Amino acid sequence: MSAGFFMQSVEQGLVYAIMAIGVYITFRVLDFADLTVEGSFTLGAAVAATLITKGYHPVTASLVPILAGASAGVITGLLHTKGRISGLLAGILTMTALYSINLRVMGKSNVPLLRTETAVSMVKGIIPEVIATLVFFALCVTVIVLLLDWFLYTETGFAVRATGDNEYMIRSLGVNTDNMKILGLAISNGLVAFSGALVAQYQGFADAGMGIGMIVAGLASVIIGEVLLGAGSIPRATIAVVGGSIVYRLAIAVALLVGFRASDLKLITAVLVVIALVSPRVKDMLNLNKKASVTGS
Repeated sequence: MSAGFFMQSVEQGLVYAIMAIGVYITFRVLDFADLTVEGSFTLGAAVAATLITKGYHPVTASLVPILAGASAGVITGLLHTKGRISGLLAGILTMTALYSINLRVMGKSNVPLLRTETAVSMVKGIIPEVIATLVFFALCVTVIVLLLDWFLYTETGFAVRATGDNEYMIRSLGVNTDNMKILGLAISNGLVAFSGALVAQYQGFADAGMGIGMIVAGLASVIIGEVLLGAGSIPRATIAVVGGSIVYRLAIAVALLVGFRASDLKLITAVLVVIALVSPRVKDMLNLNKKASVTGS
């Protein structure tokens, strides 16, 4: 693997890590299966691309999608908590609606950004181009990880975590668990949309179908990171998610290098997730067999 190809995979791992952190919030912190991700990721890209093409500053175009994504999360949260719709179905409904909304926002299925100034091109004008994107994404991820770690240790953050751990117990202490779920979903999808906005500027276009498979990619990053680095504490877990995202993108890059087709990526992702999920179980079985053999001898 050439140095350039390796660096590109790390860049992708970092920018998609922001999306994976959003998935971590719902999947691990809230214990909520949220499929809104596939729509909010594209929503972030669509809003950013549209604003940039209309002449808005790239920084503004990168931050506004956070509000758009958070709004999508709030809708899912309201459907689930107030409408009493199951979390899975609420996410599917929002995701389905967002497909049409994203097309409305863009006005067409694809918006190119190749000849417009973006946040990525701005950074390349300040930092040496070879490392500009890597430094920019690394800085974004670092800030997000630090802010999220801080938030999850605040009183509200503890309430969000407790809602995912034991909803009935924390409700008995007077916490409004509905509000905590809505807040968690808003933060999660805000981060996912921000990732989509950066990806659109990184790739040079926004496309109506670019969010397909994001939930699986996010889950793969979370699970791979936990298997490789563990998740004993919040800071360790968030760092593990970032590491898992980078490892996942490197694995995809290696698969393409050895001859797999781009159309095989979904299959590769599924296999990686299965391996990551099964490996702890296999490890436990091997340890039990080892102990049994030692006891028997």
